[in-house]
Amino acid sequence: MYDMKAYYESASVEDAVRLRIEHPEAHIIAGGSDVLVQMREGKRAGVELISIYMLDELRGVSMDEDETLRIGSLTSFSHITRDPLIQKYINVLGEAVDQVGGPQIRNIGTIGGNTCNGVTSADSASTLHAWEAIVELTGKDGKRRVPIKDFYLKAKVVDIRPDEIQTAILIPKESYENTYGYYIKYAMRNALDIATNGCSVNVRLSADKKTFERVRVAYGVAGPIPMRAPNAEAFINGKEVNMENIEVFSQKVLEDINPRDSWRASKALRQHVAVESAKRCIIESVKRAGGAL
Repeated sequence: MYDMKAYYESASVEDAVRLRIEHPEAHIIAGGSDVLVQMREGKRAGVELISIYMLDELRGVSMDEDETLRIGSLTSFSHITRDPLIQKYINVLGEAVDQVGGPQIRNIGTIGGNTCNGVTSADSASTLHAWEAIVELTGKDGKRRVPIKDFYLKAKVVDIRPDEIQTAILIPKESYENTYGYYIKYAMRNALDIATNGCSVNVRLSADKKTFERVRVAYGVAGPIPMRAPNAEAFINGKEVNMENIEVFSQKVLEDINPRDSWRASKALRQHVAVESAKRCIIESVKRAGGAL
């Protein structure tokens, strides 16, 4: 049994916002793959829950009129991995979330829950940062859009106001057009494990495939929140596509990241993995973009 004070089921987004206002101490529950486990552990004992799980309007992947990719916050990881639009325009996101937990978790877990938890180890987080995603939030005053780099405030704290729920993750056309990426999750096991380090890189090459027009690199578990590596990006952008530049780029990430020592891994190991992952990710991204090394 779960120790809860009350359970409210939303009939619509507007209804969920109303319930948030009427019950300010209540916790939002979607798939429940995190919330229910925490309740069983006693971490959320006696809470009120507002369920948004039945809101099908928040499921699925679509394209807005301006060609922004829209991922509904209740879209499951399994759905994202299989979706034709994801496979065509940002396949690396499908590959990243396909490494979350096991099949049961991927069928029930949602992209909204993965981001709203605010944890740095979320498998979607580094890729969404690297692709400059925008978080859509809906509250009593309408919709608000927050760049994902500003959505994560500190460890396990995100920018959601008391009357809001997250309704979508948006990937602008300028972030995915002619862009190819790769994600590496480093963990002790190949499945059912939390990332010790996660690295996502994407590249946009010149027409002749010889110059890095734009490179983005982002990490999970390289600091208290997911983060980009701006010094590494600044170095490689505009440079020739060759291994010498890639080697410098991968070392440059050490200027940006700040991993910690923990029982999972030492800071030194995380730094080593971050450098090697950046190199491997950018090499694979170049290949996917049609470049040669």
